Amino acid sequence: MPPTRRSAVPNFGALRSEFRRRRSDAGLTYDALAEKTGVSRRTLISIENGQSNGSVETWYHIAGALDIDMSDLMRSLYTADK
Repeated sequence: MPPTRRSAVPNFGALRSEFRRRRSDAGLTYDALAEKTGVSRRTLISIENGQSNGSVETWYHIAGALDIDMSDLMRSLYTADK
């Protein structure tokens, strides 16, 4: 029997909230995070405010700058809260 595919719709709002919380907990401004990630301040703001979902590469850099595993950050995509 083939593996079951995940049927949940990704919750990008929860991912943005987790990003905002972790950035705040780390005490990083957008400027500081932009410097650590190489991602523009404007892109970081767009992601956090829901104007963009960001690329996998961008999320990889964000997770690295926040010193967390990308899988831990992405886990919030499948939370129940919308």
